[in-house]
Amino acid sequence: MTQRWFVRFLWSCFVSFCFLAKALILFPHWAGAEEGQPVLMEEVVVTATKTTEKRRDIPNAVILIGDTDIQASPAKSLGELLSNELGVDWRTRGNYGGAAEQVHIRGMGGDATQVLVNGVIVNSPSLGTADVSRIPLNNIQRIEVVKGSGSVLYGSGAMGGTINIITKRPKRDKIDMKVSAGYGSEDTYLLSAEQGMFVWGDFGYYLTANRRETDGFRDNSDLTHNDVSLKFVLEKGDALDISLYGDYIDREYGVPGVKPPPGTKDYYVNQEKFYDNEAASLVNNGSDEDTHVVLQINSRPTDWLGFSLKGDYTSMRNYYYRRDAKPWWPSLPGEGEKTWVINEVQGAEGNVDIKPFESASLVLGADYKDYDYKRETEDLDITGVAKPGTKESDSYHVHTKGAFMEAQYRPCKLFKVLAGIRHENHSMFGNINLPRYGLIINPLQKTATKLSLGKHFRAPTMNELYWPEDDFARGNPDLKAETGWHSDATIEQSLFDDRLFITLSYFKWDVDDKINWAENPDFPGPWGNKWTPSNVDAYEAKGWEFGTKIGPFWDLTLVLNYTYTDAEEAKKGCSKRQALYTPENQFKGNLIYRSDFGLTVTTTVQYMDERPAHYETNADTEAHYILSSYWTTDVKLEQRLYDHWVLSLQWNNLFDKGYGTYTDNFKDETTGITTREEYPGAGRSVFFTVTYEY
Repeated sequence: MTQRWFVRFLWSCFVSFCFLAKALILFPHWAGAEEGQPVLMEEVVVTATKTTEKRRDIPNAVILIGDTDIQASPAKSLGELLSNELGVDWRTRGNYGGAAEQVHIRGMGGDATQVLVNGVIVNSPSLGTADVSRIPLNNIQRIEVVKGSGSVLYGSGAMGGTINIITKRPKRDKIDMKVSAGYGSEDTYLLSAEQGMFVWGDFGYYLTANRRETDGFRDNSDLTHNDVSLKFVLEKGDALDISLYGDYIDREYGVPGVKPPPGTKDYYVNQEKFYDNEAASLVNNGSDEDTHVVLQINSRPTDWLGFSLKGDYTSMRNYYYRRDAKPWWPSLPGEGEKTWVINEVQGAEGNVDIKPFESASLVLGADYKDYDYKRETEDLDITGVAKPGTKESDSYHVHTKGAFMEAQYRPCKLFKVLAGIRHENHSMFGNINLPRYGLIINPLQKTATKLSLGKHFRAPTMNELYWPEDDFARGNPDLKAETGWHSDATIEQSLFDDRLFITLSYFKWDVDDKINWAENPDFPGPWGNKWTPSNVDAYEAKGWEFGTKIGPFWDLTLVLNYTYTDAEEAKKGCSKRQALYTPENQFKGNLIYRSDFGLTVTTTVQYMDERPAHYETNADTEAHYILSSYWTTDVKLEQRLYDHWVLSLQWNNLFDKGYGTYTDNFKDETTGITTREEYPGAGRSVFFTVTYEY
């Protein structure tokens, strides 16, 4: 019944769209069309080819988000912002304050999306995923999302797509300053400040700082977040551009786990409450401390030659405090473990961009990354105090070297071809070669047909390689890299002076040797076979993306996005089945109203289809637990006053819809019953902000 209603809804949207398009053709001036709007097909993209290219000249489907889009969005975080885009899925384990936000593109996992800040990878070497909740929105000038394989230029993990976040930099002849204060539901408050300017001549800086605190929407879901970033720039036109960027992020948060079933009683261990009917854990907590530094030097001394040099350093420190209500014997109730994980990454990259003649270009580059990984653990007694003499540590080191080249040639205005290859050497699993091909056909100036095919790969994470062996699990240093191909075909069309933009994509990808944690009979333990990662899975998907942007007309802009994904996984020797947590249908809509008197109103709606959440055995093809479909609605009102003041009010999950994001087992120690429970999404929240801009 739900699917039938959803199909009818999509059909109604399509019919309405057709009537609206006809009206715009017949009466464009009645709609209030204005001159001087940006030409969408001429938007500049850097991430796709590591050179400045127009959108119509790159073979991939792309998403471009500017600072005005960020300002208008009701999204509270970068994950929420990206989730409103075509083909992008945002996932957390329950939306609590410190929950990690992973971005999935076209049904691939979070470890298949590579996230960069100013060209530096921020994916965790331990987990393979990037927690985008740590990146503050007020630090972002522009976001470029390039869908499809990006491994040729960016190496491991760029399988579903690449997200490059470009931070703010100062503007010439202008002093930027903004101070904001906000307060909202769950005792949430935000203080933020930013300031940028050119100090003298060609030298300038941009500084941002934020503090955010919340009690969270359920017990033990609190968060305290602090961050600061600083970018220095030296601009001397095309001849020389130097930037030095650094940031520091510090977070402390509770880890509540799943929401127990209704009727769960408060449970105590040694007179300390361990869980209640809101949270599976009232004692677990964690913290993160991240630092990034990147130096970039860009120069184009002549029209036919340009080069770029980059050096970067990343430090990621995670602390996790865990105690169990009833752990495995011989541990006692209340005992647990403290864990510290430290990842340090040093990298260097150099590129040369050569244009031997006007219609051709060649990019040559090489990069090097050095990874240091350290993991420390310490046992806790029944009161949560560290046991003397139980501290253990392991440290490991790996490095990668890559060299790549990519050539482009446009023999005429009608089409353009692209080809590239990367050779990667990993100190653990050896060498791999990655080709990429692209074709762009432009029958008209505002029409682009794009074909892209690329091989991708993901190197095993530090946890998969080096998880310390105990009675239950161990890592596997003999793992191979995941590999596969990603192909897509995209049509982009701009009409009516760029007030109607349509994009349609078909995509298909596969992953061989997918790494999966499972019980391994080759490594028996005292309580059963140990859990070990192995290259045993296959993973594939195909689907469609349809998006349209209409406006501005009558001060209104409408964005409609629909994605269909048929993703399947197969355990070794078993039949295919729908991939876990992957919806077949997603719909997203945005309606933005901008008035002449400074009022902006944005309404965002999202539909998430049902998702399989749990299979009992590897051979099962029918899920034993399914997460229900749901709708959410967010609204933001923003009013500018007296040129310098901005007031905003936003409602997230306006209709207080309940939904689940992931599932896990919960054992009620009072009854001894184990059930499958959900990590709940956040309910309705309200937030008010006052901003002063100079």
